[in-house]
Amino acid sequence: MLSGIASRIRARRPLWAVYPTPRLAKIACGLAFLWFIPGAVGVGIATAAAIALVAAAAADYARIPRRDSITVTRVARPVVGLGDSEQLEYRVASSWPWPFQVLISDESPPSIDADSPTDVFVVPGRETLTVHVPVVANQRGKFALGAIALRVRTRLGLVQRISRFALDDDLVVVPSLSNVRRFRLLAIQNRLSDAGVRALKQRGEGGAFAGLRDYVPGDDPRMVDWKATARHTRLITKEQTVERAQTVISMIDCGRAMTQSAGKYSRFEHVLSAALVLSDVAATSGDRAGMIAFDDTVRAFVPPQRGTNALRSLRVALSGLDATMTEPDYASAFRLLATRQPRRALVVLFTDVIDARVVRSFIAYAGRATRRHVLVVVAIQNEALLAAAYPTTQGSLALYRSAAAEELIREREEALVRMRRAGITVLDVLPSRMAVAVVNRYLEIKARGLL
Repeated sequence: MLSGIASRIRARRPLWAVYPTPRLAKIACGLAFLWFIPGAVGVGIATAAAIALVAAAAADYARIPRRDSITVTRVARPVVGLGDSEQLEYRVASSWPWPFQVLISDESPPSIDADSPTDVFVVPGRETLTVHVPVVANQRGKFALGAIALRVRTRLGLVQRISRFALDDDLVVVPSLSNVRRFRLLAIQNRLSDAGVRALKQRGEGGAFAGLRDYVPGDDPRMVDWKATARHTRLITKEQTVERAQTVISMIDCGRAMTQSAGKYSRFEHVLSAALVLSDVAATSGDRAGMIAFDDTVRAFVPPQRGTNALRSLRVALSGLDATMTEPDYASAFRLLATRQPRRALVVLFTDVIDARVVRSFIAYAGRATRRHVLVVVAIQNEALLAAAYPTTQGSLALYRSAAAEELIREREEALVRMRRAGITVLDVLPSRMAVAVVNRYLEIKARGLL
């Protein structure tokens, strides 16, 4: 017997499951005053009232559904985005013939904000109750959602049964998907301009044939179709469109600069979200999307792929990444790019370079990469540093901080100018505007046929 009790304690199961409710306690306290009535009449009334209360509690106990009469399931998206508002769905199925009331409690991990419903719901006899609860994930990774506890009672509400259901539900948290879904929805509705994306014509200097048209002054003579010209007895020129099925690679710096905060989350989380949006737009456009993540060594590499396979592989790889306090090794990252991607591609590097010594070595590596690829460096602005340059308080400490911030901003501007002079395309953007800026530059490069 003692071993059975010990095993139940280790399994976190109580030795009993039915408890009196506060309503029963209040009624019992109220009936206790009947014992103050003097004489045999008072004793009889109090005894009868006590027997009636016990009988009512016993009848209420008989109407409470047994644990095996209830089935609980929890439905959630297998993958949710960091900081995105999602919903958990609870389904309470009853095989009990009578209705009952239920209060749901959920054991959520600390990194998942899922408020258990505070309302008491009524489950009809032999029916299923469905409850939706909002949930927000505050940390990337894979998390077990934990068990669900039900507090069950009848409408009489004198006793209640508490049952715990252990569920093996996992939630995988990936970089924010809200921007991805927003861009997809706006693209379907032809409203990408609402997100700041410029609509660019896809006809131009590409290599894919788009059609024939009359020649106009200023057209490239090399594009004249002489066979069509002879047929129509007037100059006919070929019109080309931007080629599809190009390669887009996101290079993600996981080093020390990415650990700094940018609002609620770090700059690194904004980078992952922007890289995921860029990859989604590229894959939707028919291009191949890949990724290289690095700090002092290469942390992850996803070969360029098309369609949903690319997005699935990228989500899995990005979910396991974290920014570290190490300095990024650009040499190893560009070396891997040269060996694994020999063909021309659009390479978007998410980083932030301030140190002058690092800039010199970075320009050397990036300059060699630009001979083969189209390289775009996304330099992420530090909003806290920009705010520190304008002190809001008086005193020598505020002035010192302002001077130090101005010095760092000046060094960063000099670094970006040197990169631009070396022929490197640089986007200097705020974290909140990063995804839109990167998508605009990608569309511009596609429209001009630079790939």
